[in-house]
Amino acid sequence: MQRCNNRAYDQVRPLKATYNVFPYADGSMLFEMGNTKVFVAITLQTSVPPFLRGKKTGWLTAEYALLPASTHVRNTRESNAQGKSGRSVEISRFIGRVFRSVCNLDSIGERTIIIDCDVLQADGSTRAACINGVLLALQVAEQKWLKNNIIRVPCLRDSLTAISVGMVGDHVLVDIDYQEDASVDADFTFVFTNAKKIIEIQGTAEREPCTWQLYEKAYFAASQGVDHIKNFFDECDMLYSTSKSEPKRAMSSPANIL
Repeated sequence: MQRCNNRAYDQVRPLKATYNVFPYADGSMLFEMGNTKVFVAITLQTSVPPFLRGKKTGWLTAEYALLPASTHVRNTRESNAQGKSGRSVEISRFIGRVFRSVCNLDSIGERTIIIDCDVLQADGSTRAACINGVLLALQVAEQKWLKNNIIRVPCLRDSLTAISVGMVGDHVLVDIDYQEDASVDADFTFVFTNAKKIIEIQGTAEREPCTWQLYEKAYFAASQGVDHIKNFFDECDMLYSTSKSEPKRAMSSPANIL
């Protein structure tokens, strides 16, 4: 099957990560998957929601938004609308859930980790791009909190990786872009731990129901596809650890996964 930009069905788009794009944040990132570009910022707030007050534990929450010119047709800025769109609320909750599953919130005391994800350019798989960018930015923030004695032990208990898979007929397409997302029969976003345990799977059949056999094929493609992203994370870690004084960029080329 011919894909956009002549990608193989198992090929992840080029990845780029630029650190420290927001100097006032504890950790920040411009993360790119192909032409999908997201800004991520991590901050620590010295308060928790009312239901956690006095319980000596923390919280983690996320906010996701599409910037007005991030899509082909301009989005209304949500601050000027009558509230957030249902899609933004759903993705915000999704991001918060997956990171609460790998964070030891007792380690931060009665504080709240706030994750801000703003989509600069949307070309498909924005929620996967956000999750991958958040992981890198949160690792940076964690090191800062440890260095400054804000926390005594790491708050991240595990790493995670996210990737999308689309289905067209009997074919599965790894890391789908906007054009593919608009035409596939079904699409899923998979979130795995570092050991490839499942954190969450989101997906639906938009045109044609998919068989269990095709779903298993998609799951296998996703579980293999995240290996390329994990390798990229390792490259980012090596690059960032060499110098934390200036913004650094890590880049990858498209790679066949299977």
